[in-house]
Amino acid sequence: MNKIFKQALLAVATTTIVVAAQAETTLVIVSWGGAYTMSQQRAYHDPYMALNPDIKIVNDDSSSEGASKLRAMVEAGNVTWDLLDAEAPAAITLCDEGLVEEIDFDTVLDPAPDGTPASVDFGESIVSPCFIPQIAYSTTLGYRSDIFDVEPTKMADLFDLKKFPGKRALEKRPDPNLEWALIADGVPVKDVYKVLDTEAGVKRAFAKLDTIKDQVIWWTKGSQPMQLLSDGEVAFGSAYNGRLFQAIVVDKQPIKMLWDAQAIQLDGWVVPKGAPNKAEVMKYLRFASDTQRNADQAKYISYGPLRASSAKLVGKHADLGIDMAPHMPTAPENMKGAFFFDFLWWADNKDDLTERFEAWLAKG
Repeated sequence: MNKIFKQALLAVATTTIVVAAQAETTLVIVSWGGAYTMSQQRAYHDPYMALNPDIKIVNDDSSSEGASKLRAMVEAGNVTWDLLDAEAPAAITLCDEGLVEEIDFDTVLDPAPDGTPASVDFGESIVSPCFIPQIAYSTTLGYRSDIFDVEPTKMADLFDLKKFPGKRALEKRPDPNLEWALIADGVPVKDVYKVLDTEAGVKRAFAKLDTIKDQVIWWTKGSQPMQLLSDGEVAFGSAYNGRLFQAIVVDKQPIKMLWDAQAIQLDGWVVPKGAPNKAEVMKYLRFASDTQRNADQAKYISYGPLRASSAKLVGKHADLGIDMAPHMPTAPENMKGAFFFDFLWWADNKDDLTERFEAWLAKG
């Protein structure tokens, strides 16, 4: 075999190795699982991989433990996640701790179609320099529609065991349980955080929760309350509005939703410090956070896009063909009685109240 032929074979082999290596670039994206991750898969991941065959996206459903796991990874110097889907308070805290990257919005992200910079298009939903907001969602209540003689009409009915007997499923965290407890105890929505900012207010909230504590099944994963409601193990269950939409509208379960006192919250992306594929994940973020893609997620789940330019693009469900706008937590009819989650307040108070909440649970 002559020298030129050997060099040609070597060049071909080298090219093949390079192409193979490119084809193996894997982005690990951490999210919440279930219907939510499915909506991201269809709106973002699948289209992105179709345009970029050298990229493979792998889902990790660890967002409920995202902050603690990321801290451990950074401390160990072994970050394996490329992107984390996080609630706004967690994003604020992670940013303050220096565990996630700050984002130059107008460099990393595309402007709106009319040229409006991304930072303006997202507006007040940018609650941290590290947080790329994606959706507005709410934590609200679902209930079995086939067990009560008179159906509940307000969130406070969660605390009425005499009129509405049965087990309750609530998320195993202080928020928004403390807010709901105060509202059910007569605190006006506009004063909730003013009251919760006092020791007397915190004690008042826990005292109200005491009235239903022995009837509560505590959940930690978004799929759990839907399973408990579907199986008839609980009469009420707190849940994310998109999960309830899936159960009620898509799966036709005998469940109804209470929008009263829904807690409006923000969710979005943070990039871990030390992400193994930072350059590639920034390209993904540019795609997944553009105006059209931000609107596209609403084709699959009832969460509202946070770009102003995306709101008018919300249309019909991709499979059901129904208008999605009335199912958004921010639809005017659904906003009656709602409250906006105070992200900064919880970022400052989450650790202390979580400790108190866990101690309260342990008392039995």
